[in-house]
Amino acid sequence: MDKEFIITIFSENRVGLLSQITTVFTHRNVNIESLTASESAIDGIFKHTIIVKNDPEKVANLVKQIEKKIDVLKVFCYTPNEVVLQELALYKVQRSRNVEDLVRKHNVRILDIHDDYIVLEKTGHKEEIRELYHMLEPYGVYQLVCSGQVAIIKSRRELLDEYLSQVNELKKKILNE
Repeated sequence: MDKEFIITIFSENRVGLLSQITTVFTHRNVNIESLTASESAIDGIFKHTIIVKNDPEKVANLVKQIEKKIDVLKVFCYTPNEVVLQELALYKVQRSRNVEDLVRKHNVRILDIHDDYIVLEKTGHKEEIRELYHMLEPYGVYQLVCSGQVAIIKSRRELLDEYLSQVNELKKKILNE
């Protein structure tokens, strides 16, 4: 049975790496539900967050294949209950009193106001983003754009820091031999 997994890839920022990573998914016929790439908290290291729905065994094999890429430092795989997930949406909607009432009720930020439309920002879970869209639809949604989902682990520990410490210790040990 397919389950949702959040794959977090830490890498160097190299041209073509994202293409190599997505090719691993394509070759295994796995659809990417969401993909984001950004700087991480560690200088010079980038974080790719990929969300998939698939068989756990197939996802485990994907993780192994991605880790073989030269510029990939480490890959972690989580279930939704191990992370905090958020998505950002921008809505361009017809300006009206009803829309302004919805904005107040749903913690939506107004980014831009024009005579005939308003640009709104909503951050939240995918379901919240969709729910607000359906509420705004009767009033005239001109555009909707959503980011990919971003995730941060719930654990206090940063697993990449621990991994890099282990690698450094191993390097020191090898150099001292």
